[in-house]
Amino acid sequence: MNERILGSAGFRVSALGLGCMGMSQSYGVADEQESLATLDYAIERGITLFDTAEVYGPFTNEILLGKALAPRRNQVQIATKFGFRIENGKSNGVDSRPSHIRDVVEASLRRLQTDRIDLLYQHRVDPAVPMAEVAGTVARLVEEGKVLHFGLSEAGVTAIREAHAVQPVTALQSEYSLWERNIEADILPVLRELKIGLVPFSPLGRGFLTGTAQPAEAYPETDFRHTDPRFTGAAYKANMQAAACVGRVAKRHGATSAQIALAWLLARGPDIVPIPGTKRRLYLEENLGALDVGLTETDLTELDNALSAEKISGLRYNEGNMAFVNR
Repeated sequence: MNERILGSAGFRVSALGLGCMGMSQSYGVADEQESLATLDYAIERGITLFDTAEVYGPFTNEILLGKALAPRRNQVQIATKFGFRIENGKSNGVDSRPSHIRDVVEASLRRLQTDRIDLLYQHRVDPAVPMAEVAGTVARLVEEGKVLHFGLSEAGVTAIREAHAVQPVTALQSEYSLWERNIEADILPVLRELKIGLVPFSPLGRGFLTGTAQPAEAYPETDFRHTDPRFTGAAYKANMQAAACVGRVAKRHGATSAQIALAWLLARGPDIVPIPGTKRRLYLEENLGALDVGLTETDLTELDNALSAEKISGLRYNEGNMAFVNR
């Protein structure tokens, strides 16, 4: 597995990471045995960066990763997140008060069965807490050795700059893919200026870029996509039509659509480490095949044009979730 470097401090990770949220929530029914087997196989195939959060489950995803990764802790890097208030088993708004951050970190360390978190993200910006306080709290956790690197998730330009001025930000995690380009105009240039890495989540467009997406009503109410505006009505049809280009490029390369979508991201720069999520070894192996796909300039132009922002229909989240995106 090739490696990439996130941030100016030289955080070295595998070129592809593994998003683990779906092993515990949002996409279908959990299968712990297959998830554990997938985590084991990921390590065997050279993946080192594993992404989780306290709110996934909540809590159960960190417990799962602790079970799988603790015996081989020195072979992997674990990224987890703070920033939501969890009450009665559900997320109930944001909370990045310094005392809360410390409580979350201590609880995450216990669940993950480790003494340090390699990359700690603020999951969503908390408008009630100054970013300098958030970054300062993480800086002290870094001094104590409980956290090695600081990250932000779905943060805007002002929040990124304010945080980085107090504690260097190693990575921004944000949705970024062929069909979600919202960070390109303002945020990506700032990341390059400050030498902050980018960790894109949902790099396969929740199934649209693989050609496997179904209309919203086909998913159970417990599935994230059931309320996703891009899966609804006319938006679904328009998005499937735009994404068909990925399949055409894949056919030329003898690859799958997922591999093309990931190869496009990898080609955007050496400071980008996608974390495609899967809970099955079959799809993990398919995703890894993206590392062997070489897209031409013609391919990249065709994909960029077919999936430009104006070709995509609908907000990427429902109204409630969009409110947590700091832009």
